[in-house]
Amino acid sequence: MKDNITRMAVCPLCGRIYHGAPALSREDNETLICPDCGTRQALQSIGVEPSEQEQIIETIHRHTQE
Repeated sequence: MKDNITRMAVCPLCGRIYHGAPALSREDNETLICPDCGTRQALQSIGVEPSEQEQIIETIHRHTQE
């Protein structure tokens, strides 16, 4: 039987509380970070500007609301 336990964590990069699966930081490949910071790091690694990163994250949030 699977328990429906939601784990909460604080992202060490942005300080926000998040739930669900964390992302692995691309900075050190050890630190667990929130999904948004993980997305930002991935987009930054391919040269996406910060303003466009925020637009992409907003779009993700709009389409994945629980």
